[in-house]
Amino acid sequence: MSRKAAEFIPLSDAALRAVSGPNGRHTALLEDALGALIETPGGGVSISGDTKARVGAKRVVLVIANRADAGDDVAEADVRVAITAARSGSHSPAAGSSLPLGRRGTIGAKTAAQARYLDLLASHELVFGAGPAGTGKTFLAVAHGASLLLRGEVDRLIVTRPAVEAGERLGFLPGDMNEKVDPYMAPVWEALSDILGAEQLRRRRDRGEIEVAPIAFMRGRTLNQAFVIVDEAQNTSRLQMKMVLTRLGEGARMAVTGDPSQVDLINSADSGLSHAVRILDGVKGVAVARFEASDVVRHPLVERIVKAYDADTSQGSGKGRG
Repeated sequence: MSRKAAEFIPLSDAALRAVSGPNGRHTALLEDALGALIETPGGGVSISGDTKARVGAKRVVLVIANRADAGDDVAEADVRVAITAARSGSHSPAAGSSLPLGRRGTIGAKTAAQARYLDLLASHELVFGAGPAGTGKTFLAVAHGASLLLRGEVDRLIVTRPAVEAGERLGFLPGDMNEKVDPYMAPVWEALSDILGAEQLRRRRDRGEIEVAPIAFMRGRTLNQAFVIVDEAQNTSRLQMKMVLTRLGEGARMAVTGDPSQVDLINSADSGLSHAVRILDGVKGVAVARFEASDVVRHPLVERIVKAYDADTSQGSGKGRG
């Protein structure tokens, strides 16, 4: 068998470290996924293999290198996303598709869908982010809102979500309003703490600059100079969705996130998210960002789980369900 062709790609030191990864983990992922041999002789990488393997590996290497040279962190999840994009022929996000945030430095888009989502958040007053869990819909919306708050472009960051959990009602839970609400809002607090840091989050919460509350507490309010995030929106009713959408006041913007396939309402047909997307898509000032299973950036098993459930749902036969 003839020796397979090799191609050398010169890289900066930062890009080379990102491509290699901790203990060579990133290059190992590339080799396993694309069938190429990747070596780091110094000053760059050498890619060996057949034409298809080299083209795919080169594409991933350049995506990682561009992110590193733009100052973005590159984690294993970023490498997996770039590999998926190379296999499918889809576009990876451009370097610099990121939000400047003090504690985190920058938070960058990991997929092309995330990059488009960030663009829509920056250019529209109301953005719907719809798709499966693990695609970064809520985290990026929180990061965008936090960046607006830090830059003084809004006075408040407000996150609201329906309290639909195991049939419990807030009024029957112990404690004051915050103690009642916090268990439902734990994912939001975790994202805010990760982005801002616990101390800055506490200060801004105490000053009323950051508010997390259930949908019910939005009724009757007009939200001015605020960035509002409606999370888990698939569990809002149509009436709740209309109510919260019409809370927008002067200088306010809103992101609405959710997974239309994960409705926990007794009457799933009453879900406000799918209805709102259907009737508002195309309205001036409104944009819809749709995510797929391939955009999942959590553990790689999550993408496979989502795809399996999507396949089962598409069959529509109900066979084997207990």
